[in-house]
Amino acid sequence: MDRKEFLRQVAAWSAGACAVPLFRIEPLAADEKPPGLLATATGKDYEALVTKVLEPLGGLKAFVKPGARVVVKPNIGWDRKPEQAGNTHPDIVKTVVKLALDAGAKQVLVFDRSVNDARRCYVNSGIQAAVESIKDNRVQCLFCDALPHVPVDIQNAKSLMNFEFYKNALESDCDCYINLPIAKHHSIAKLTLGLKNVMGVVSGNRGEIHKSIHQRIADLNLVVRPKLTIMDATRILLRGGPSGGNLADVKVLDTLVASADTVAVDSYCVSFFDLKPQDIGAIQAAKDLGLGESDLSKVKVVKA
Repeated sequence: MDRKEFLRQVAAWSAGACAVPLFRIEPLAADEKPPGLLATATGKDYEALVTKVLEPLGGLKAFVKPGARVVVKPNIGWDRKPEQAGNTHPDIVKTVVKLALDAGAKQVLVFDRSVNDARRCYVNSGIQAAVESIKDNRVQCLFCDALPHVPVDIQNAKSLMNFEFYKNALESDCDCYINLPIAKHHSIAKLTLGLKNVMGVVSGNRGEIHKSIHQRIADLNLVVRPKLTIMDATRILLRGGPSGGNLADVKVLDTLVASADTVAVDSYCVSFFDLKPQDIGAIQAAKDLGLGESDLSKVKVVKA
């Protein structure tokens, strides 16, 4: 299925005329920042830190074009305060949204499918207030229960052949998907990083994903491929993940890691937990699907 046919079917589904699942496999656009370059930066001023880590990649304007429809996807899964490291830091989310607007985005949507009560997660994480403080009518912080979802056939998947996704995260509605995960321990997947953050844009039964979690996370990433992943490692959760809650489990690193290659970002960040890329099944499964590079000797790492 080519791009035109995919868009035709999405339009048909939206009109109620299409009963079959959809799929999309998006090749790299000619102007997209290629994989192979990863930047990392450290600092306590998180707004300045976002700008600093993006500089080696050409800034956010290298990814967000004028008139673009942008989705900024943080982790807002848990009813936790910022210092508890359960969610992406609100200052980072706010700064990325502001930079997207500065780059000329005509629309920026921020959302996540929360695990705890979404209204409490959005408020106590500080993310809703941070986004709304921008006071720009091009920006919306949305709850997933207000979003349409569509069935997707996942071409080239090895375990999860179809699933439902929120339509706003798909190519039909989104020109630039920016992945903003936080680096955390996870009781089932061992770690939750950039690849696993895709679970916040699926609307089906997430229990099905946990049955073969590493491969199925990789399969979901065949559908939603971020133009950019910025890992929040300003404070990481060493234990008690993914929800956390105990400040004794939090380690402050004041670090961000960014790349167009989510697999490379995850592979770099496992070292924060004294692990290697091969210790995380989702990383290896994603590499095997051709979604990115886990061998950091093949990635240019720049410390900004």
